[in-house]
Amino acid sequence: MTLIYLVRHGETDWNRERRIQGATDIPLNDTGREQALATGRLLSSRPWDAIISSPLARARETAEIIASAAARPDLHTLDEIVERRYGDAEGLTYEEVEERFPGDTDVPGRESRDEVAERVVPALVALAEQYRGKSIVVVSHGGVIRAVLLHAATEAQYEGIRTDPIRNGSVHSFRHTDGALDLIAFDDPIETESSQFAVTALGEQNAVERRES
Repeated sequence: MTLIYLVRHGETDWNRERRIQGATDIPLNDTGREQALATGRLLSSRPWDAIISSPLARARETAEIIASAAARPDLHTLDEIVERRYGDAEGLTYEEVEERFPGDTDVPGRESRDEVAERVVPALVALAEQYRGKSIVVVSHGGVIRAVLLHAATEAQYEGIRTDPIRNGSVHSFRHTDGALDLIAFDDPIETESSQFAVTALGEQNAVERRES
C-alpha cells in the first residue's frame, strides 16, 4: 500500500482576483507562501519519502516550502499533474467568463474533467507503484485534485465532495492498493489550520468548475 497526500498550491494574485489560471504560470503571493508554510509545518509531523510537484511555479514553490519544513525529502516535478487547461477562459475573471461564455457555452481549448482524470490518475498510480509501501506528497492544483477526488470517491463520498471547495494549501489523502486509488479523507484533518483561508463555495474558486457540479 502507498499513501498519497494531494496538496493544492498556495494562493496567487489571480486566485485573489478570481481569475481562471489553468496552465497559465502565475507565482504564489505572500499569502500563498504563508499557506504553504502552514501546510508544511502540519505535514512535518509525519515522515515522507518524496514530494512530487506540478512544474508550474505556484505548485513548485509550494512544494519547495513544504520540503523545507518537512525534513527535505526528495522533490521532483511531474508534467502529467499540471493544472487543467481552461483554454480561452484563462486570465478572465469569473464575471468575464459568464459574459463571454454564458450558461453551458463551450469554452474553446478547455480540457474536460474526464481528460484531466485520464492523464492524472495513471500518473499517480505509476508514482504509487514507484514508491510502493511509502508515503508521498503530491502538490498540484484545484482542477486536478477535483478530478482525482471524483474518480476515487465511493458513492457515499461522492455527493459530499462534488461541490465542496478545495482550499489553497488543503490536503486530501488517498491510498493505493492493487492498482486502484481510494480516497481516505477530503480535507484530511492533518491540515485543519488551513481552514482560516477557506472560501465559502466552489463558485468562489472557479466559474468553469462550477458548471460541472
